[in-house]
Amino acid sequence: MKSDRNSLKTLRSKTFWLGLILSILALWPWSLPAFARQQRTGRWIEIDLSEQRLIAWNGKTKVRTFIVSTGKRRTPTRVGTFAIRSKLRRTRMRGRGYNVANVPYTMYYSGGYAVHGAYWHNRFGTPVSHGCVNLRVPQARWLYSWAPVGTKVVIHR
Repeated sequence: MKSDRNSLKTLRSKTFWLGLILSILALWPWSLPAFARQQRTGRWIEIDLSEQRLIAWNGKTKVRTFIVSTGKRRTPTRVGTFAIRSKLRRTRMRGRGYNVANVPYTMYYSGGYAVHGAYWHNRFGTPVSHGCVNLRVPQARWLYSWAPVGTKVVIHR
C-alpha cells in the first residue's frame, strides 16, 4: 500500500514538473505573438493621412509610394506606431454597415485595423474606409509580399 502511495506521489510530481516545463516553453520568446517579435529588416511603413499616401521604407530609403484610402471622419484610421501582427491572403471583414468577402492581402496592425487591398471601390486618395488603409489590389499584393509580420507601421496626420 505504501509503495502505491509513493508511486502516486512520484507520478503527480512528474506530472506537475512536466506541466510546468510545457507552460514555460509555451510562453518562451520564440512563441510570443508575431507583433511582439522584433523585425530587423529595416523595413517600415509610413501612412500619411493628410496626403492619403503609404510609403514603404527600407531604413531611410523610400522603396515605393502608393495612394491609399483611409478612414472617413466617422470611422477614422488610428494614429500611432504599430506593427503588422498577422497577415491573411484573403479574409472576410464585417462591421457595422459592411460585410465584405475575400478582402485580399490583409495585414492587421491593431485590433481590427488593417492595411489591405480594396476591389470594391476606386476612390483612392479620398478617406472612405471604416478605419482600415485601402490599397489597389496589385499594390496590396506587392506590400503583402514585401512586409513581414512585425514590420513597423507609423500612421500620422
